[in-house]
Amino acid sequence: MALFEYQVKTPAGRPIKGKLTATDKPAAMDELRKRGLTVFSLIERKTSLLQIDIYIGNPVKTIHFIIYCRQFATLMRAGVSIVDATRILAEQTDSKPLRKALQEVGSSLRRGISFSQAVQEHKRIFPPLFVSMIRAGEESGNMEGTLERLAVFFEKQHTTTEKIKSALTYPITVGVMAVGAVIYLLWAIVPQFVTMFESMNAELPAITKMVLALSKSIQGQWYYWILGVLLLVVAYQITKRTEKGAYAIDYAKLKVPVFGKLNQKGSIAQFTRTFSSLYASSVPILQSLAIVEEVAGNKVVGRYIRSAGDSLRQGKPLSDPLKKAWVFPPLVTQMIAIGEETGALDTMLSKVADFYEMDVENTVDRLKSLLEPLLIAFLAGIVGVIVAAIMLPMFSLYGNM
Repeated sequence: MALFEYQVKTPAGRPIKGKLTATDKPAAMDELRKRGLTVFSLIERKTSLLQIDIYIGNPVKTIHFIIYCRQFATLMRAGVSIVDATRILAEQTDSKPLRKALQEVGSSLRRGISFSQAVQEHKRIFPPLFVSMIRAGEESGNMEGTLERLAVFFEKQHTTTEKIKSALTYPITVGVMAVGAVIYLLWAIVPQFVTMFESMNAELPAITKMVLALSKSIQGQWYYWILGVLLLVVAYQITKRTEKGAYAIDYAKLKVPVFGKLNQKGSIAQFTRTFSSLYASSVPILQSLAIVEEVAGNKVVGRYIRSAGDSLRQGKPLSDPLKKAWVFPPLVTQMIAIGEETGALDTMLSKVADFYEMDVENTVDRLKSLLEPLLIAFLAGIVGVIVAAIMLPMFSLYGNM
């Protein structure tokens, strides 16, 4: 996907500037024309390693967005106009960024701009999936059903994401505690035994020499350690913002022991749930695949989704390239193939999403019960090695006495 900057004019004659993501320039031009806009300028924005925008994420919390979709659907079902519903929700929401965006959307609606075009101007608040499904809802006249489907989608996505986060929180916490305990021991405790070991005039065990050298390095050259950590963080951030680097990182996430399978299941759940929601809302399938590729949450999965879209453009089944992809188990590809043959692709995708969302939840519960004793043993082992390094020479000294 490429980023384009455009200058257009609405049917009412109002000039607009903005940004748009599309596969190429003709696709971006078609997208703008579908909105009824007259294009004056469309320029692809080139980015280099030093010019990459820093994406700071959606400032609206998922729970606020879910509530917004639910309330919006309720107001639409009650017969409230989009303009009034937008005004009411802008007054009620607890999210300041969402409130500001809705106020601007309301102003656009009063000038005669469609709701999908109005929210398209606030990309950081309203994701592409939301905009595409809203546009499809406008065309089909089923806005309330689309909004309900969006609320369900974001609820399930939020639940799956939180489950994966909860599985990662415990090992990260224990890891931080382990690093803190090691630094404290090497900085404050080990140096107190250095003088005593020097006075022993005895050959120290290898493990004791290693711990003493590490302690001396942390005390005397701590700035090098901090600089090293900062360089690693910077290198990671730079790598993550390059195409090859991001792909390598996401590949590693899928291959890492224990958590790789969890990340894979989470990506599959994200892919199938998003694709199902878009397809059920009558969003064109190629456009749906382009959106799913962006929100899959993993570059490896996204690349296989792109190949599936290329296959579809050539008149081949969607499931064929996915069958060759190691990230998609046979269950997923078989269900997609059945959905293509029966014309119930959205139903099959929804069933797969339900299965993997439940599987993620069960996997997280198992991991928590398994990791807790292992990580405690790991923390105790690290501290035990340092304590043993201090105590071994003392035992040797007492033995000689």
